[in-house]
Amino acid sequence: MANSAGVCISFKAEVMMGYHQLGQPTLGTARSTTTPTNDTIKCALYLASASITPSTTAYTATGEVSGGSYAAGGVTVTNANPPVVNSTAGCWTPSASIVFPSATLASFDTALLYNSSQGNRAIAVYTFTAQTITAGVLTLTMPANTIGNALLQIS
Repeated sequence: MANSAGVCISFKAEVMMGYHQLGQPTLGTARSTTTPTNDTIKCALYLASASITPSTTAYTATGEVSGGSYAAGGVTVTNANPPVVNSTAGCWTPSASIVFPSATLASFDTALLYNSSQGNRAIAVYTFTAQTITAGVLTLTMPANTIGNALLQIS
């Protein structure tokens, strides 16, 4: 089975159950009304030979890239943008580019966004042309946090 992109099926239900806090929490949206905190969102990279799909329910080390300074579990994503809504969709984009430090990584084509504060629950899978990095920094530049552009959109 190959990697495939999409919002994780489990995430769609978990959002309605209040498992995920994307962006800065408010007293009205946080699980704790006395000390609201936002969740820690992470991004992990996967080999082209992995099987990461929208059916993925949680982060897994199986098929994850390794080597150089890449750490299992990937990197922490800057989670400061509030979700944006309009009449047809809700969306969210990390508030900064996702940067993987200098590493040598071969044949990866997938990124998994997941919530490490909530049992490593999967959020979305993103695929791209297979990449190989030789002692370089990988920067995933984030789109605008607007409807039609955001990294994560639910309509």
